[in-house]
Amino acid sequence: MSGRGALAEESAAEFLKGRGLRLLERNYSCRFGEIDLIMRDGRTLVFVEVRYRRNKSFGGAIESITAAKREKLLRAARHYMAVTQEFPACRFDAVLLSGDTQELEWIENAFGE
Repeated sequence: MSGRGALAEESAAEFLKGRGLRLLERNYSCRFGEIDLIMRDGRTLVFVEVRYRRNKSFGGAIESITAAKREKLLRAARHYMAVTQEFPACRFDAVLLSGDTQELEWIENAFGE
């Protein structure tokens, strides 16, 4: 992972922990894909996609989460729950960072099934 990508994930994790979420996994990887952060928000399991864009010339960070990427995230999340044998309520959040200042935007329940 690039230095900026790692910094973006760290910023996102710290931001979400500051809002009461608890970090369970970072960079969970399986044959279906990778999930940047897996967190717990109360009883809800939260799968977080972190996106960083230097600028919005080619669209912002949210536009980079394509339908194919969402499908990979869904499959990886199903895999995680099957492995852990835990099937709580869950959601998919996005944390978007942009610019050199890493302006942060948190979108709860950004996408799902």
